Amino acid sequence: MGRVISFLYGAIAYSVFLASFLYAIGFVGNLLVPKSVDSGVDGPFAQALLMNVVLLGLFAIQHTIMARPAFKKWLTKLVPEAVERSTFVLIASLLLGLMYWQWQPMTSVVWHVENGVGSMLLTALFWLGWLIVFLSTFMINHFDLFGLRQVYLNLRRKDYTHLEFTTTTLYRFVRHPIMTGFIIAFWATPLMTVGHLVFAVATTGYILIGIQFEERDLVKVHGETYEDYRRQVSMVVPMRKKS
Repeated sequence: MGRVISFLYGAIAYSVFLASFLYAIGFVGNLLVPKSVDSGVDGPFAQALLMNVVLLGLFAIQHTIMARPAFKKWLTKLVPEAVERSTFVLIASLLLGLMYWQWQPMTSVVWHVENGVGSMLLTALFWLGWLIVFLSTFMINHFDLFGLRQVYLNLRRKDYTHLEFTTTTLYRFVRHPIMTGFIIAFWATPLMTVGHLVFAVATTGYILIGIQFEERDLVKVHGETYEDYRRQVSMVVPMRKKS
């Protein structure tokens, strides 16, 4: 794969990611998209639950396997190292697209906050969660995280250098502010349906499990530096840790 083709591939993968990310906001919030978490007519409960769990499971399995160093090493035998991250991003985004398309509505109401102030506060939290996600990606390196930096450096014939470990802004309060933002966005809603609840529970569970795998890899890369960081800063909920 040539340098220009690799760059175009990375740009396409990033574009697909961006579309899937923006669609996720509408999907979870039932906003402006043709298919959201609550749109459609309910079918058989067991069938809908099974389908939704499978869709969420496919995304979780892909993320867990493809994020591991051993898989990355294997993948770079098939594709150039410069597009490894873009490939991960592209497949994850396509699986999100599959989930949006095939998601089965389960619209029985779990809670409905009709109080105006309460509804506004939950809606504000929803948008705050997405804002935290978006800003947190730039507090590390947004373009490295989603593969563009890798293909750009490759296009310029420059060697890729791993980012230094930094703890800026929100990363001083929680180790995984991106995941904090997702959890807030997934749970903050004035109208919680069974389908939305299944989505929120499953994604939150996966986030908490996935962090364990990620931190194991981070310790291998950064050693005692990350261990000290983990001892000093909480995982997803800002709280003072004991010295």
